[in-house]
Amino acid sequence: MKKIFSIIALGLALGAVSCVKQDFSENNGEGVLCVDMTVDGVTKAISEDDLYNTAKVNIYKADFSGLVRSYTYSQIPSPLYLAADRYRVDVIAGEAAAQQPAVASWDSKSYKGSQEFEIIADQVTSVKVVANVNNAVTKVSFDSTVAENFKSGYTMTLALSDEAGSRLTYSADKSGAEGYYIVTDLFEPSFTWTFTGALAKDGSTFTKTGVIENVQPGKLYNMNLVYTIKDGDLEFSLSVDRTTEVVDDTIIFEPVTTGLAPSSVYEIWATRATVHADVDASDSEGKTVQFGYSSNGGSSWTYVDAQQEADGTWSTQLTGLTPSTEYTYALVIDGVHNGDTMTFTTESAPNLPNASFEYVSKVSGEDYYKFYDPNCGVADASYMFWGSGNGEGSEGVKGSASMGIVITTVDTSDKVDGNQSVVAQTSSMVGMLAAGNLFTGQFAGLVGTSGGMVNFGRPWTSRPSALRIWCKYSTGKFNIVNNNNLGVSTSDYDRAQIKVAVGTWDYKKYGGTKDSPVHVNTTDESTFVDFYTDRSTIANGDVIIYNDGYSINKGAKVTATTTGWIEYIIPLEYRNLNAYPTHIVISCAASQFGDYFTGYDKTKLWIDAVELIYE
Repeated sequence: MKKIFSIIALGLALGAVSCVKQDFSENNGEGVLCVDMTVDGVTKAISEDDLYNTAKVNIYKADFSGLVRSYTYSQIPSPLYLAADRYRVDVIAGEAAAQQPAVASWDSKSYKGSQEFEIIADQVTSVKVVANVNNAVTKVSFDSTVAENFKSGYTMTLALSDEAGSRLTYSADKSGAEGYYIVTDLFEPSFTWTFTGALAKDGSTFTKTGVIENVQPGKLYNMNLVYTIKDGDLEFSLSVDRTTEVVDDTIIFEPVTTGLAPSSVYEIWATRATVHADVDASDSEGKTVQFGYSSNGGSSWTYVDAQQEADGTWSTQLTGLTPSTEYTYALVIDGVHNGDTMTFTTESAPNLPNASFEYVSKVSGEDYYKFYDPNCGVADASYMFWGSGNGEGSEGVKGSASMGIVITTVDTSDKVDGNQSVVAQTSSMVGMLAAGNLFTGQFAGLVGTSGGMVNFGRPWTSRPSALRIWCKYSTGKFNIVNNNNLGVSTSDYDRAQIKVAVGTWDYKKYGGTKDSPVHVNTTDESTFVDFYTDRSTIANGDVIIYNDGYSINKGAKVTATTTGWIEYIIPLEYRNLNAYPTHIVISCAASQFGDYFTGYDKTKLWIDAVELIYE
C-alpha cells in the first residue's frame, strides 16, 4: 500500500519573510512554499490524522550549511517564505517522528526521504519527496524441525541494545511476522540474537546466540531457523538475507494535480465501473465535483456526483453501463470539464451455453441423454458444457446409466422456456443412493458400485453478479441415511442444493482436467470443496430448496411452495476483487447430501432457463 503526501508551492512571495504578510508590493528575491499533505491509506499502528500531524519536515540549505526551517505538519505556516536559493527537504514520518518512539515494534513503521529543490524568485516551485521504510525489518521463521525437536515455548529474541524497548521476541505464533527497528542515529548498529528452547527428547535447555553486524535501515533481515544433528553434536543454522530491499509501504510526497486518476482494471465490470480523480482543495472548495461519461466519444454526456474519499481524492461508481463498450469519461467541476478525458472498456457479459437445454441428444446405442447435440448447428450447444452422473457410455465415461439408473433426463411436458426442461431425479439400487444431478463439467467415472467421480467446472473469464435459475421440486422424507454426522434423520425431508462459483482452480492442485479442474470423488470426503472457504474461489453462492421453502447464501429460510416453478436469483458474493476467474462451476443436486449417499430416492428437481446476471 502506498501513502501519498503532497508538498505544494502555492504562490510567489514578493515581500519580506512573513508567513502571514499579504503585502506583495516589494520583491526581495524570495519565493513562497506552502506545505499541504494528503494520505492514501494508513499504517497499521498510527491513524491517518496522527501520521499527518506528527510528520516532521526539515528544510536545509543544499550546501549543508545549516537547518533553515523545522516543523511538524500541524505547525507549518501557510504560506512559508524562503529566500531564492537551493535547499533540501527531509521528511520523517511514522514511529520515528513520535515524541518517544518505540525502538522495536511489531507494527509501527518509520519512513524517511530527502529531496533537493530550488526556490526561484517570481516562480512557483514544487518538490516531490519519496520516503521509503526506514526501519531495519526482521522476519524470523521457525522450520518444522524446530517444532519437532523442541517443546512448546521456544523463542528467538533480537535486540539492538540492552534496553528492554529495543528487542522483540519471536515465539511459534509469531513465526513469519515482521518486526520493525529504528536504527538511525545508532553507532554501528547490530542485532544480538538468542534462541532458547527445551529439547523434546529430555527437556534440557538449549541456547544459541549470535550477532548480526552492520544492520542497515531499509533492509529486510530474513531468518530461517533449522534444527539439525551433525556428527553427534547439536547444531543450529541461521540464514540472513541482507539483500532483500523492503519495497512495500512507500510514502510518496508529491504535488496534488487536479485531474482524473486511473482505475484498476478490476474496477471495470460488465455494467459498472469505479472512476477516480485527484482534486486540489482549492479547486473543489464550495464547488460541485462530478464525473461525466459518454459511450459515443463525447457527443453526449451523462453526469453523476463524485464522492470525496479523502482530502484531494474523489471517486464514484458508474452503473447501468453496456457490456463490451468503450466509454469516455471526464472530471467536471462546477459544470466545467477539467483536464484530459480518459477511456475504459466494459467487460463482456456472455451467457451460459445451451442454458435452456433445448439441445440434447441420445448417447450412441443408449436410451439416455447427453446435454448437447453435436449435430444441432448451434455453436454453443454442440459441445459438452453440461454433464450429469448418467455418464456418456460408449462415447466417454460410464456412469449410473450403465448400471441401469438414469438420474438426469428431459421433460417436454413441464418447462419454463422453450420446448423442455431437465429433470434431476434421485434413485437407488440395493440400498445405494444415486442423487440426480446436472453440472458444468464432465462425469469422471464410477468407483466400483459405491460412488462416482466428477470433474467440475468449465472455462470462464467474465465476472457475473448473480445466477438466475428456474426450478420446481418434489421430494419426501429421507429414506436412505448413510451418514449420521449430517444432522438429519428419517423424520426430515430431503432438500436440493444448487451451487455457483467462479474461481482460479488449478487442475494440478484440484485433480481434474484443464477444462474441468475440480475433481470430486464421492467416496473420499477429502476431495469435497467448500466454495465458501476455498482459497481459489473468487465468488460463490448457493440455494437450498426444501419441501416448503428455500434459503439463499446461508440466509434465513423463505417459506414458499416449491412444488411449482420458482425463479431463484443467487447473488455471487465476491471475496477477491483483484482477480479474473478462469472457470465457472454450477452444480445442481436433487439431494443435497447425495455425495454422502443420503436422501429420498424419489426426489425430483426440474431445472430450466439458467442465466447469468451482470449488474
